[in-house]
This record gives sequence, structure tokens and C-alpha cells, in this order.
Amino acid sequence: MSFINVIDRRGEHRALEAVEGWRLMEILRDYRVGIEGVCGGACDCATCHVVIDEAWAGKLVPPRDDELDKLDELPLIEKTSRLSCQIIWSDELDGLTLTLPQEF
Repeated sequence: MSFINVIDRRGEHRALEAVEGWRLMEILRDYRVGIEGVCGGACDCATCHVVIDEAWAGKLVPPRDDELDKLDELPLIEKTSRLSCQIIWSDELDGLTLTLPQEF
């Protein structure tokens, strides 16, 4: 079993059990932590925006151009902002820490 460390919009920390091969967005959505994932993972809505802890950002597959374009449409992003629908969970990510950004 592997786990994701999530800091939600209220600043509360939660450890969520993750499933290998699932999109990070699906895991977060199923735990109902505040991720919508309206487009279902098509990289078309940015409702799954998360901020990856800097210690983990370099360990992820870099974002593609379509993800970067969608992130650019958001009113506020961080250096390590990602769309969670574009991250496929693997056990190598055990312990990944992310923050859910404030909604606008």
C-alpha cells in the first residue's frame, strides 16, 4: 500500500491510501477532499489543480504542453502546480505531499 499526504483547503493534513495505476485526480476525487475532476481526466477543465510539494515536484513526469496551457488559464498558480488528472499513481510516489489550492 502507498499513501498520498494531502493538505486540504482548511490546512488539515490527511494521509490517503492510493491505488497503483489510477490517476491522482481519481484518488483525490473518490476521497472527496475537494477535487472535482469535471472533465474526467481529459486535461480540459483544471478543476483538479494541486500544488506538489517542492521535494516531490522533480520526481514526477514533467507536464506536457497541454497541461501547461490549461494551468496558464488559472488565476493563480505556483511553481509546482499540476493537474492531478495528468499524474498516474505508482508505488514509487509513496509519501507524495500535495496541497489543494484555494478556490477562486
